[in-house]
Amino acid sequence: MALLPNLLTLLVALIHIYILLLETVLWTHPAYGRRIFRMTAEFAEQTRLLAVNQGVYNGFLALGLLWGIWHPVPTVGAQVKLFFLGCVCVAGWVGAVTVGRRVFWVQSFPAAVAGVAVVLGAGVPW
Repeated sequence: MALLPNLLTLLVALIHIYILLLETVLWTHPAYGRRIFRMTAEFAEQTRLLAVNQGVYNGFLALGLLWGIWHPVPTVGAQVKLFFLGCVCVAGWVGAVTVGRRVFWVQSFPAAVAGVAVVLGAGVPW
């Protein structure tokens, strides 16, 4: 088990667990969801159910990353991590284009760094 790739992948998973909580539980909270996403109370309430849906998807990304970390076969685990890190990168790019550049730095950049660490540290025969 390569420690650095797994720690970086775990960091990305934790980011997505945090996003899951923001979007499913804290979306309308003034100090969390509304402040972080820069929304009015009215807009947050109108979009609450959409945010729950988004949050669930972020939860699935986190679960996939955790699955890759703890997969019993290291080469399969590395492939699982790379798949889900790639999904996070794409989602981050979409968010950067549609929401703002900050999404790239929160999602895509850490996932790309973790992906490079997985490729370099996993010893996966490509």
